[in-house]
Amino acid sequence: MTKIRVAIIGIGNCASSLVQGVSYYGDADNRDGTIYEFVGGYAVTDVEFVLGVDVDARKVGRPLAEAIFARPNNTKVFHQNVDCGSARVIKGCQLDGVAAHMTQDKERGVVLDESADGTREEIVAAIKECRADVLLNFLPVGSQKATEFYIECALEAGVAVVNCMPVFIASDPAWEARFREHGLPIVGDDIKAQVGATIVHRTLANLFATRGASIDRTYQLNTGGNTDFMNMLDRERLTSKKLSKTEAVQSALAERLADENIRIGPSEYVPWQEDNKVCFLRLEATQWGGVPLNIELRLSVEDSPNAAACVIDALRYCKMARDRGISGALTAPSAFYCKHPPVQFTEDVAIALLEEFEAEGLKAAE
Repeated sequence: MTKIRVAIIGIGNCASSLVQGVSYYGDADNRDGTIYEFVGGYAVTDVEFVLGVDVDARKVGRPLAEAIFARPNNTKVFHQNVDCGSARVIKGCQLDGVAAHMTQDKERGVVLDESADGTREEIVAAIKECRADVLLNFLPVGSQKATEFYIECALEAGVAVVNCMPVFIASDPAWEARFREHGLPIVGDDIKAQVGATIVHRTLANLFATRGASIDRTYQLNTGGNTDFMNMLDRERLTSKKLSKTEAVQSALAERLADENIRIGPSEYVPWQEDNKVCFLRLEATQWGGVPLNIELRLSVEDSPNAAACVIDALRYCKMARDRGISGALTAPSAFYCKHPPVQFTEDVAIALLEEFEAEGLKAAE
């Protein structure tokens, strides 16, 4: 099987967990924790990381295998000896990719590389030179201009995209049409976690609907201590994130709630939590006879490995689509793995569509 060559934009905690994971599953004894062992005939270990792009001085110019462990990354290190071949981290283009307050804390925030930003021509050339198949967007929440910049680079370089962030590309008809025009697939937008706040919230909402209990109000409040939560202290960067998370839950409700009855989004940055994310979730509902009930739940997860389990599948579905000549937004993978896909489906419908997509791909490969 050929390798899936991946270029990563943003060498933060999510990149660290993903890269560590591919080496971790290279050990024949390690199998637990994956959603699918094979996608389109590709194993987890068929993913190869060939380029990193960042603006932090502690990462730029270093081998990718070293940069994933550099500060301010603080996710769990579960596999120290990673293999990224000769892949290095090059200087990217900052634009709105770094919030101003992120540069004020040299330990937990960003230390900007003072050299000139990489140009579009340089980044496109680097993507082409490393022969990437897929570009992976791990930019911070609120990076609208930066994301659009790198999407333009991907289109020019002729690579597929997995958009892990809540900047709407796959779910935007104009952008999606451009991927079709270029004959390239995209999975997006805003990656779900393997077992995270959004998927648990959606599952409980579906349970209430199935059992005839009507939801009156709900909230999902999250705290964490990684750079994602630090970045989101700038509330102006949260618009698309709140929309993405809210719509992911609204779409699973039997009846849409009024805005004042649903509150979903980041709540607070707690530095000592590091990459641990804690979700406080509450649903208030009405059951038989108009009698009220409610449920409260506390979920604690290591944030970045939780995302990596979904990203590794999305990358493989993108390559599978490229192999089959499929372009544009991939409906089933986007619905199953992302919070804000072009089309929302319940989990049971999304997984059925995903399995159908997989079966068609394997049949076409025979």
